[in-house]
Amino acid sequence: MQVADHRPLWQTYLLFLAPMVLSNFLQSMSGTVNSIYIGQMLGTQALAAVSGMFPVVFFFIALVIGLGAGAGVLIGQAWGAREPHMVKAIAGATLLLGVLIGLLAAVLGSVFARQALTGLGTPADVLDDAVAYAHVMLWILPSLLVFVLFTQLLRGVSDTLSPLLALMVSTCVGLALTPALIRGWFGLPQLGIQSAAYAGLAGNLSAMAWLAWRLIRKGHPLAPDREFFAALRLDGAILGKVLRIGLPTGVQMIVLSLSELVILALVNQHGSQATAAYGAVTQIVNYVQFPALSIAITASILGAQAIGAGRLERMGPILRTGLLINVCLTGGLIVLGYLLSHWLLGLFLTDDSTRAMAEHLLHIMLWSLLVFGFQAIIGGIMRASGTVLVPVAIAIICVVGVQLPAAYWLDGQFGLQGVWMAFPVAYLGMLVLQTLYYKLVWRHQKIERLV
Repeated sequence: MQVADHRPLWQTYLLFLAPMVLSNFLQSMSGTVNSIYIGQMLGTQALAAVSGMFPVVFFFIALVIGLGAGAGVLIGQAWGAREPHMVKAIAGATLLLGVLIGLLAAVLGSVFARQALTGLGTPADVLDDAVAYAHVMLWILPSLLVFVLFTQLLRGVSDTLSPLLALMVSTCVGLALTPALIRGWFGLPQLGIQSAAYAGLAGNLSAMAWLAWRLIRKGHPLAPDREFFAALRLDGAILGKVLRIGLPTGVQMIVLSLSELVILALVNQHGSQATAAYGAVTQIVNYVQFPALSIAITASILGAQAIGAGRLERMGPILRTGLLINVCLTGGLIVLGYLLSHWLLGLFLTDDSTRAMAEHLLHIMLWSLLVFGFQAIIGGIMRASGTVLVPVAIAIICVVGVQLPAAYWLDGQFGLQGVWMAFPVAYLGMLVLQTLYYKLVWRHQKIERLV
């Protein structure tokens, strides 16, 4: 499915989007079920020990997702230009860098795991368990990062089905093995808190083996054949371009996650009910926000392919189609969110007063995810040409310079609901600034291939 495809753009979008949205759903569900396994079968302390490792792992995943975003743009342009040898060269260089990052993280992380977890404020009563879990998790990190990175690279050639099927393999293996390793079923060793990590490793390796078989069988441009392995080298010119596009995206993810911690600290001041409401609202918001981000990724890949094919006249229609699909898909999910909010929040919250609080907070900000989608799609189109620094800077400035100060001020004026009012304020700021930069600057720049 290249840019030369004669399907209507909306069909191309949906064929690309559907597997990606399902993948996001699977990833969220897998994490939720694993947490339930650990909490129910090993207890609250075990869940706390595992949770303490999340910020460390997320840092490296954010870095690799940034690399994948940069490589995806370059691969999209090379694929649009019908240059499969360049596709392999970009993928090979990026994957090898991802492996090296994973190995470095494994070595440094395992040496400094205790210090890192202590610095993150891990409670003393779960610190030893958290360190034991961290050692295993960090040593399997290279396989996890390669899996995440490779599935992103596949999207550069418009293949979103293979990552979805691979994720299904990984999820099924992981979810079946976690309770078996916790309880020692079928003669397996009882691994306690480390069960989820080992099950995740087995899932990743199974998925990668299945993915390799599928790609070779289909003669896929990124199949791990002799030509592909020959491309596994650190090409400085290619990696320079990948990092120029990808690093800002990784930094943006890290800044956004840190800002969420600040918001959570604000919410925590209002008591445990507010914290529980925050957790429930966030669960629902994620299921609406993921599709919006997927539309933006689709716009970026299709735009990159159009640039590679020398068909710049398609950039406008790609943007307009993305914005229209955002209205239909994200807007539809928002409407469902409002209509079903009481029932959805009841899945997480049993206390009536807490559920009423969460419902009020969700209603304040849910509509603004449509605005969030619009600005993300405009930023995605600009990323297709390698323009990343300004769109990323706008997002960071609006979060750090607008959302966080607004949350503090509105909290003082309106209480807890003021914290949620800050989200629409930030998203509207992002949309205005992204649109202005797109119309006044980006559209007047000369767009050229990066590879």
